Amino acid sequence: MSTAYAAVGWNRQKKLYDFFIALFCISYLVLFSALTLLFNSEVTFETLLIRSTSTLALLLLHAILSIGPLTRLNKKFLPFLYNRRHLGVTMFCLAAVHGIFSIFQFHGLGNVNPVVSVLTSNTNFGSVPAFPFQLLGLLALIILFLMAITSHDFWLHNLSPMVWKSLHMMVYAAYALVVMHVMLGVIQLEKNPVFVWILFIGTASLIILHLLAAWKERKIDGMKYTMTQNGFVYVCEAHEIENSRAKIFCINEERIAVYRHENKLYAVHNLCKHQGGPLGEGKIIDGCITCPWHGYQYLPQNGQSPPPFKEKVSTYAVKVKDNKVWLNPNPFAEGTEQEGATL
Repeated sequence: MSTAYAAVGWNRQKKLYDFFIALFCISYLVLFSALTLLFNSEVTFETLLIRSTSTLALLLLHAILSIGPLTRLNKKFLPFLYNRRHLGVTMFCLAAVHGIFSIFQFHGLGNVNPVVSVLTSNTNFGSVPAFPFQLLGLLALIILFLMAITSHDFWLHNLSPMVWKSLHMMVYAAYALVVMHVMLGVIQLEKNPVFVWILFIGTASLIILHLLAAWKERKIDGMKYTMTQNGFVYVCEAHEIENSRAKIFCINEERIAVYRHENKLYAVHNLCKHQGGPLGEGKIIDGCITCPWHGYQYLPQNGQSPPPFKEKVSTYAVKVKDNKVWLNPNPFAEGTEQEGATL
């Protein structure tokens, strides 16, 4: 969290995160180049660069799209989510190197502007074997470029979290374009089916992960609460909520996180103001509810971020009777102080 914009504040976690990203990328490029030269000593530098950066970028894109569902399935993956934007910018840079070198390698020797050549040299849109697959890659690269240049919180704040999130959800459109770009390129240029199988396994893995995460989330949204009393809904037994942790309940299509802190229960809206992270999946650190995605914090008793921060979330009335937790799903105004329910 920060009260002012800075280019990048590299704390210890970010330094370690970026160090391992750089180490992995360098190791991959060296290994890919060594194996390629071993089996094909006549390969050109341009071809080697184009293929190594493209395969690495595709691998990182799969990793990026896997992190979200993995964190929903197992909280041990949350450290990978912390600076996922750094991984995304790295992936774009590699994809850009691949794209730029490909454009100049295959379209830079004629009299037409290379980008114009990509757009106009192949217009066989009605043919699968001859489809202009390079155009799909260019469109994907443009989407990834927009995401990379708006990755800083300056854009998130000024575009609004909803608009920013919608823009960055376009990564799935970019992924679909990349898959078609690779598949059509393989059909036209490659005889070895290994690329098809690798991409098929990666895509299938992503689909399975997202379906499993969606199934887990649907269980929360599908819970039925039938016991009501004076506007309150019975949600669980008190012992089911761990100390400094929360349970999430979905009532009237709104997710509410009920936290246990210092022998009291507090209820806040589950949606973090930063990127819509699930507050109920975090924990209380230094007396504050801490979002598991990027560390934004809120006081459990009023849903306010500690000064000088100004973010606020809605709070809810909660009570405990005979060890049963009752929750009123009607929210108070954001930042409203609540006494909490004593256990």
